[in-house]
Amino acid sequence: MLYIGVDFGGTKIEAAALDSSGAVLARERSPNPGAYEAALTVIRDLTLSVEQQARALPACRNLPVPGIGVGIPGSPSPRTGTIRNANAVWLNGKPFLRDLERTLGRPVRLSNDANCLALSEALDGAAVGHDSVAAVIIGTGVGGGLVLGGRLIGGANGIAGEIGHFGLPWATAAETPGPACWCGQRGCVETWVSGTGFARDHAAQTGRHLTAEAIIDDMRAGNPDAQATFTRFLSRLGRTIAAIANLYDPEVFVFGGGLSNVAEIYEHLPAQVAAHVFSDAWDALLVPARWGDSSGVRGAAYLWRDIHADTVPHSPARKTMAG
Repeated sequence: MLYIGVDFGGTKIEAAALDSSGAVLARERSPNPGAYEAALTVIRDLTLSVEQQARALPACRNLPVPGIGVGIPGSPSPRTGTIRNANAVWLNGKPFLRDLERTLGRPVRLSNDANCLALSEALDGAAVGHDSVAAVIIGTGVGGGLVLGGRLIGGANGIAGEIGHFGLPWATAAETPGPACWCGQRGCVETWVSGTGFARDHAAQTGRHLTAEAIIDDMRAGNPDAQATFTRFLSRLGRTIAAIANLYDPEVFVFGGGLSNVAEIYEHLPAQVAAHVFSDAWDALLVPARWGDSSGVRGAAYLWRDIHADTVPHSPARKTMAG
Protein backbone atom coordinates (compact mmCIF):
# COMPACT_ATOMS: atom_id res chain seq x y z
CA MET A 1 0.00 0.00 0.00
CA LEU A 2 1.12 3.56 -0.75
CA TYR A 3 -0.08 6.16 1.74
CA ILE A 4 -0.23 9.87 0.91
CA GLY A 5 -0.72 12.54 3.54
CA VAL A 6 -1.01 16.32 3.50
CA ASP A 7 -0.23 18.64 6.40
CA PHE A 8 -2.17 21.87 5.87
CA GLY A 9 -0.23 24.40 7.94
CA GLY A 10 -0.71 28.11 8.39
CA THR A 11 2.40 29.04 6.43
CA LYS A 12 3.17 25.90 4.43
CA ILE A 13 1.47 22.88 2.94
CA GLU A 14 3.41 19.62 2.94
CA ALA A 15 2.69 16.32 1.24
CA ALA A 16 4.44 13.00 1.71
CA ALA A 17 4.18 9.47 0.37
CA LEU A 18 4.88 6.58 2.77
CA ASP A 19 5.06 2.85 2.32
CA SER A 20 3.46 0.33 4.67
CA SER A 21 6.52 0.33 6.94
CA GLY A 22 6.29 4.09 7.48
CA ALA A 23 9.31 4.93 5.35
CA VAL A 24 9.01 8.30 3.61
CA LEU A 25 9.39 7.77 -0.12
CA ALA A 26 8.82 11.37 -1.20
CA ARG A 27 8.18 14.65 0.54
CA GLU A 28 7.50 18.13 -0.79
CA ARG A 29 6.43 21.51 0.61
CA SER A 30 4.97 24.70 -0.79
CA PRO A 31 3.98 27.99 0.86
CA ASN A 32 0.33 28.15 1.87
CA PRO A 33 -1.19 30.74 -0.50
CA GLY A 34 -3.74 31.84 2.10
CA ALA A 35 -6.62 31.63 -0.38
CA TYR A 36 -9.11 28.78 -0.73
CA GLU A 37 -9.05 27.86 -4.42
CA ALA A 38 -5.31 28.39 -4.65
CA ALA A 39 -4.78 26.09 -1.67
CA LEU A 40 -6.80 23.33 -3.34
CA THR A 41 -4.54 23.64 -6.38
CA VAL A 42 -1.39 23.46 -4.24
CA ILE A 43 -2.64 20.29 -2.54
CA ARG A 44 -3.45 18.72 -5.91
CA ASP A 45 -0.02 19.53 -7.31
CA LEU A 46 1.85 18.34 -4.21
CA THR A 47 0.01 15.03 -3.98
CA LEU A 48 0.54 14.31 -7.66
CA SER A 49 4.22 15.15 -7.33
CA VAL A 50 4.95 12.92 -4.33
CA GLU A 51 2.97 10.05 -5.86
CA GLN A 52 4.93 10.31 -9.11
CA GLN A 53 8.23 10.38 -7.20
CA ALA A 54 7.22 7.32 -5.17
CA ARG A 55 6.06 5.43 -8.24
CA ALA A 56 9.44 6.00 -9.86
CA LEU A 57 10.75 3.45 -7.33
CA PRO A 58 10.41 -0.07 -8.75
CA ALA A 59 8.95 -1.49 -5.53
CA CYS A 60 6.18 1.11 -5.50
CA ARG A 61 5.20 1.17 -9.15
CA ASN A 62 2.01 -0.83 -8.70
CA LEU A 63 1.11 -0.13 -5.08
CA PRO A 64 -2.51 1.01 -4.60
CA VAL A 65 -3.31 4.35 -2.93
CA PRO A 66 -6.43 3.97 -0.76
CA GLY A 67 -7.01 7.71 -0.61
CA ILE A 68 -5.50 10.98 0.57
CA GLY A 69 -5.28 11.94 4.24
CA VAL A 70 -5.28 15.62 5.12
CA GLY A 71 -4.54 17.23 8.49
CA ILE A 72 -6.05 20.68 8.95
CA PRO A 73 -6.36 23.37 11.58
CA GLY A 74 -9.89 23.06 12.90
CA SER A 75 -12.25 20.21 12.05
CA PRO A 76 -15.24 19.39 9.86
CA SER A 77 -18.70 19.84 11.36
CA PRO A 78 -20.62 16.57 11.78
CA ARG A 79 -23.80 18.51 10.99
CA THR A 80 -22.85 20.33 7.79
CA GLY A 81 -19.52 18.87 6.73
CA THR A 82 -18.06 22.36 6.48
CA ILE A 83 -14.94 23.41 8.36
CA ARG A 84 -15.24 25.09 11.76
CA ASN A 85 -12.79 26.16 14.48
CA ALA A 86 -9.88 26.78 12.08
CA ASN A 87 -7.48 29.57 13.01
CA ALA A 88 -6.91 29.84 9.26
CA VAL A 89 -10.31 31.51 9.35
CA TRP A 90 -10.75 31.54 5.57
CA LEU A 91 -11.29 27.78 5.75
CA ASN A 92 -14.27 28.12 8.10
CA GLY A 93 -17.63 27.48 6.49
CA LYS A 94 -16.07 25.87 3.43
CA PRO A 95 -16.98 22.33 2.21
CA PHE A 96 -13.30 21.42 2.20
CA LEU A 97 -13.73 17.64 2.08
CA ARG A 98 -16.10 17.81 -0.87
CA ASP A 99 -13.89 20.26 -2.73
CA LEU A 100 -10.74 18.24 -2.07
CA GLU A 101 -12.36 15.07 -3.41
CA ARG A 102 -13.53 17.00 -6.48
CA THR A 103 -10.09 18.53 -7.05
CA LEU A 104 -8.10 15.35 -6.40
CA GLY A 105 -10.54 12.89 -7.92
CA ARG A 106 -9.98 10.59 -4.96
CA PRO A 107 -11.52 9.80 -1.57
CA VAL A 108 -10.16 12.00 1.23
CA ARG A 109 -10.09 11.71 4.98
CA LEU A 110 -9.77 14.87 7.05
CA SER A 111 -8.66 15.20 10.64
CA ASN A 112 -7.41 17.92 12.93
CA ASP A 113 -3.66 18.52 12.70
CA ALA A 114 -3.15 17.70 16.38
CA ASN A 115 -5.00 14.40 15.87
CA CYS A 116 -2.56 13.61 13.07
CA LEU A 117 0.37 14.34 15.38
CA ALA A 118 -1.12 12.06 18.03
CA LEU A 119 -1.74 9.22 15.58
CA SER A 120 1.74 9.44 14.07
CA GLU A 121 3.51 9.45 17.41
CA ALA A 122 1.33 6.67 18.84
CA LEU A 123 1.81 4.32 15.89
CA ASP A 124 5.55 4.65 15.30
CA GLY A 125 6.84 7.69 17.15
CA ALA A 126 7.73 8.78 20.66
CA ALA A 127 4.70 7.06 22.22
CA VAL A 128 4.93 3.71 20.45
CA GLY A 129 4.17 0.81 22.76
CA HIS A 130 1.86 2.85 24.99
CA ASP A 131 -1.89 2.40 25.00
CA SER A 132 -3.05 5.93 25.91
CA VAL A 133 -1.49 9.01 24.36
CA ALA A 134 -2.21 12.74 24.37
CA ALA A 135 -0.57 15.02 21.84
CA VAL A 136 -0.18 18.71 22.58
CA ILE A 137 0.82 21.29 19.99
CA ILE A 138 2.38 24.44 21.44
CA GLY A 139 3.18 26.57 18.44
CA THR A 140 1.45 29.56 16.90
CA GLY A 141 -1.69 28.09 18.43
CA VAL A 142 -2.45 25.27 20.87
CA GLY A 143 -4.12 22.00 19.92
CA GLY A 144 -4.51 18.50 21.23
CA GLY A 145 -5.28 14.99 20.08
CA LEU A 146 -6.07 11.76 21.93
CA VAL A 147 -5.26 8.17 20.97
CA LEU A 148 -6.35 5.03 22.79
CA GLY A 149 -5.29 1.58 21.67
CA GLY A 150 -3.87 2.90 18.41
CA ARG A 151 -7.09 4.70 17.47
CA LEU A 152 -8.01 8.34 17.52
CA ILE A 153 -10.67 9.53 19.92
CA GLY A 154 -12.59 11.92 17.69
CA GLY A 155 -15.56 12.46 19.99
CA ALA A 156 -19.28 12.60 19.28
CA ASN A 157 -18.91 15.99 17.59
CA GLY A 158 -15.33 15.75 16.38
CA ILE A 159 -13.90 18.11 19.00
CA ALA A 160 -12.17 15.73 21.42
CA GLY A 161 -8.81 17.11 22.49
CA GLU A 162 -9.55 20.78 21.71
CA ILE A 163 -7.52 21.91 24.69
CA GLY A 164 -6.58 25.27 23.19
CA HIS A 165 -10.08 26.58 23.74
CA PHE A 166 -10.98 25.74 27.26
CA GLY A 167 -10.28 28.32 29.91
CA LEU A 168 -6.87 28.38 31.56
CA PRO A 169 -7.16 25.93 34.49
CA TRP A 170 -6.81 27.25 38.04
CA ALA A 171 -6.56 30.80 36.70
CA THR A 172 -5.39 33.40 39.19
CA ALA A 173 -7.05 36.77 39.71
CA ALA A 174 -4.32 38.36 37.58
CA GLU A 175 -5.12 35.91 34.76
CA THR A 176 -8.85 36.60 34.80
CA PRO A 177 -10.74 37.23 32.53
CA GLY A 178 -7.69 36.80 30.31
CA PRO A 179 -6.85 38.00 26.80
CA ALA A 180 -9.42 37.99 24.03
CA CYS A 181 -9.15 34.93 21.78
CA TRP A 182 -9.90 34.77 18.07
CA CYS A 183 -12.61 32.19 18.87
CA GLY A 184 -14.70 34.85 20.63
CA GLN A 185 -13.95 33.77 24.21
CA ARG A 186 -11.48 35.21 26.71
CA GLY A 187 -8.68 33.52 28.60
CA CYS A 188 -8.41 30.42 26.40
CA VAL A 189 -5.36 28.23 26.96
CA GLU A 190 -4.18 29.24 23.48
CA THR A 191 -3.93 32.89 24.53
CA TRP A 192 -1.46 31.94 27.27
CA VAL A 193 0.69 28.96 26.27
CA SER A 194 1.02 29.31 22.50
CA GLY A 195 4.15 30.91 21.11
CA THR A 196 2.15 34.07 20.43
CA GLY A 197 0.64 33.99 23.92
CA PHE A 198 4.08 33.53 25.45
CA ALA A 199 5.38 36.59 23.56
CA ARG A 200 2.24 38.60 24.39
CA ASP A 201 2.64 37.91 28.11
CA HIS A 202 6.29 38.98 28.01
CA ALA A 203 5.38 42.23 26.26
CA ALA A 204 2.56 42.92 28.73
CA GLN A 205 4.91 42.48 31.71
CA THR A 206 8.05 44.14 30.33
CA GLY A 207 6.99 46.41 27.48
CA ARG A 208 9.45 44.55 25.22
CA HIS A 209 7.98 42.99 22.07
CA LEU A 210 10.17 39.97 21.34
CA THR A 211 9.65 36.69 19.52
CA ALA A 212 9.28 33.54 21.57
CA GLU A 213 12.71 32.44 20.33
CA ALA A 214 14.32 35.69 21.52
CA ILE A 215 12.71 35.37 24.94
CA ILE A 216 14.06 31.83 25.30
CA ASP A 217 17.52 33.07 24.32
CA ASP A 218 17.29 35.81 26.96
CA MET A 219 16.08 33.30 29.54
CA ARG A 220 19.08 31.08 28.88
CA ALA A 221 21.39 34.09 29.12
CA GLY A 222 20.09 34.80 32.63
CA ASN A 223 17.79 37.75 31.90
CA PRO A 224 15.47 37.94 34.96
CA ASP A 225 12.46 39.25 33.01
CA ALA A 226 12.70 36.44 30.49
CA GLN A 227 13.16 33.90 33.29
CA ALA A 228 10.03 35.22 34.99
CA THR A 229 8.09 34.95 31.73
CA PHE A 230 9.24 31.37 31.27
CA THR A 231 8.28 30.51 34.87
CA ARG A 232 4.75 31.86 34.28
CA PHE A 233 4.57 29.90 31.03
CA LEU A 234 5.59 26.66 32.76
CA SER A 235 2.95 27.18 35.44
CA ARG A 236 0.22 27.71 32.84
CA LEU A 237 1.31 24.81 30.68
CA GLY A 238 1.59 22.59 33.75
CA ARG A 239 -1.95 23.43 34.83
CA THR A 240 -3.20 22.66 31.32
CA ILE A 241 -1.47 19.28 31.23
CA ALA A 242 -2.78 18.49 34.72
CA ALA A 243 -6.35 19.19 33.57
CA ILE A 244 -5.89 16.72 30.69
CA ALA A 245 -4.38 14.19 33.11
CA ASN A 246 -7.33 14.55 35.48
CA LEU A 247 -9.75 13.91 32.60
CA TYR A 248 -7.95 11.32 30.46
CA ASP A 249 -4.84 10.22 32.44
CA PRO A 250 -2.71 9.17 29.45
CA GLU A 251 0.54 7.28 29.79
CA VAL A 252 2.37 9.67 27.46
CA PHE A 253 2.11 13.33 26.52
CA VAL A 254 3.81 14.06 23.20
CA PHE A 255 4.58 17.70 22.36
CA GLY A 256 4.81 19.31 18.94
CA GLY A 257 5.05 22.87 17.65
CA GLY A 258 7.88 25.38 17.95
CA LEU A 259 7.96 25.58 21.74
CA SER A 260 8.19 21.79 22.01
CA ASN A 261 11.85 22.18 21.04
CA VAL A 262 12.67 24.00 24.30
CA ALA A 263 14.54 21.37 26.31
CA GLU A 264 13.97 23.15 29.63
CA ILE A 265 10.25 22.39 29.39
CA TYR A 266 10.84 18.67 29.92
CA GLU A 267 13.12 19.32 32.88
CA HIS A 268 10.76 21.58 34.82
CA LEU A 269 7.23 20.77 33.65
CA PRO A 270 6.65 17.49 35.56
CA ALA A 271 6.67 19.23 38.93
CA GLN A 272 4.21 21.84 37.68
CA VAL A 273 1.85 19.12 36.47
CA ALA A 274 2.13 16.94 39.56
CA ALA A 275 1.13 19.85 41.80
CA HIS A 276 -2.35 19.87 40.24
CA VAL A 277 -3.01 16.20 39.40
CA PHE A 278 -5.71 14.63 41.59
CA SER A 279 -3.63 11.62 42.57
CA ASP A 280 -1.02 10.57 45.10
CA ALA A 281 1.21 9.41 42.24
CA TRP A 282 1.71 10.63 38.69
CA ASP A 283 4.47 9.47 36.37
CA ALA A 284 3.29 10.00 32.81
CA LEU A 285 6.01 10.58 30.21
CA LEU A 286 6.42 14.10 28.79
CA VAL A 287 8.33 13.85 25.50
CA PRO A 288 8.90 15.79 22.28
CA ALA A 289 7.56 14.29 19.06
CA ARG A 290 9.97 11.79 17.54
CA TRP A 291 9.16 12.97 14.01
CA GLY A 292 9.20 16.70 14.78
CA ASP A 293 7.40 18.81 12.21
CA SER A 294 7.02 15.72 9.98
CA SER A 295 4.59 14.10 12.41
CA GLY A 296 1.57 15.94 11.03
CA VAL A 297 2.01 14.72 7.47
CA ARG A 298 2.79 11.17 8.64
CA GLY A 299 -0.34 11.09 10.77
CA ALA A 300 -2.42 12.40 7.87
CA ALA A 301 -1.17 9.53 5.72
CA TYR A 302 -1.95 7.11 8.55
CA LEU A 303 -5.62 8.11 8.47
CA TRP A 304 -5.82 5.42 5.78
CA ARG A 305 -3.95 2.67 7.62
CA ASP A 306 -6.02 -0.41 8.44
CA ILE A 307 -5.48 0.03 12.17
CA HIS A 308 -7.44 3.27 11.95
CA ALA A 309 -9.93 2.46 9.20
CA ASP A 310 -12.74 1.31 11.47
CA THR A 311 -12.63 4.53 13.49
CA VAL A 312 -13.61 6.75 10.56
CA PRO A 313 -17.32 6.27 9.81
CA HIS A 314 -18.06 5.95 6.11
CA SER A 315 -21.67 7.10 5.78
CA PRO A 316 -21.98 10.41 3.89
CA ALA A 317 -23.27 12.25 6.96
CA ARG A 318 -20.56 11.00 9.31
CA LYS A 319 -17.43 10.42 7.21
CA THR A 320 -15.76 13.62 8.48
CA MET A 321 -15.82 12.65 12.16
CA ALA A 322 -12.12 11.88 12.53
CA GLY A 323 -11.74 14.96 14.71
